[in-house]
Amino acid sequence: MATKIDGIEDEEISKLEEGIVVSAVARFCPSNLVVIIQKVIAELIGTYFVIFGGCGAVVVNKIYGSVTFPGICVVWGLIVMVMVYSVGHVSGAHFNPAVTLTFALFRRFPFWQVPIYTGAQLMGSLLASCTLDLMFEVTPEAFFGTVPVGSNVQSLVIEIIITFLLMFVISGVSTDNRAVGELGGVMVGMTILLNVFVAGPISGASMNPARSLGPAIVKRQFKGLWVYMLGPLIGAVAGGFVYNLMRYTDKSLREITRSTSFLTGTHKS
Repeated sequence: MATKIDGIEDEEISKLEEGIVVSAVARFCPSNLVVIIQKVIAELIGTYFVIFGGCGAVVVNKIYGSVTFPGICVVWGLIVMVMVYSVGHVSGAHFNPAVTLTFALFRRFPFWQVPIYTGAQLMGSLLASCTLDLMFEVTPEAFFGTVPVGSNVQSLVIEIIITFLLMFVISGVSTDNRAVGELGGVMVGMTILLNVFVAGPISGASMNPARSLGPAIVKRQFKGLWVYMLGPLIGAVAGGFVYNLMRYTDKSLREITRSTSFLTGTHKS
């Protein structure tokens, strides 16, 4: 009888100890922390392959001349589309600090996560740039970053315009339930392809501060870098602003203009 009681007590003690351990683990590793880590990994990997694929096509074409400019445009569009469908359901597939900040400004993304996402995106860009630098003999002529071909002002204006279009499309396909969400990756990829076709020969068609900053740091080439920090930010905020203005609402114009939050719209409205 004593042995049976001892066994029951040992089993209860074991369960109690297990519960204490699980509780301690849960306290130090809550579910929301796990989700954030998953998002960070998704943004880092997504940005890594976007930069590796797009900039890789640029450097291969400059060194070997086998990709061609239309090929570079297609690669940029395809790699973004592929990564949107790969990790979009995990992190939202921003891959771009300008997109992340714009979503936060219009209350479609938590502000406190902006530095986390931005850090992951910059790290992904830096790692991809380092990989390319190690793989290829990247001369100054084969630089795979973005440098204004004409004047800084010309590149700034075109970066604002093409990033406006990109953010306008992203806002439409990802924040409006009237859009066909399943085609979001295709639409964003096609927009980037078109933008690179138009602006590539002029500014390099960055549309993304992380895309320009990673190669610039790795290769220490900072000429005109401010253009690619400022232009995409202005363009993205403007694109998100305009789409939110034309988003469907059943409020009257007077109610909208009186509201202090009319820019934010309603989530998935």
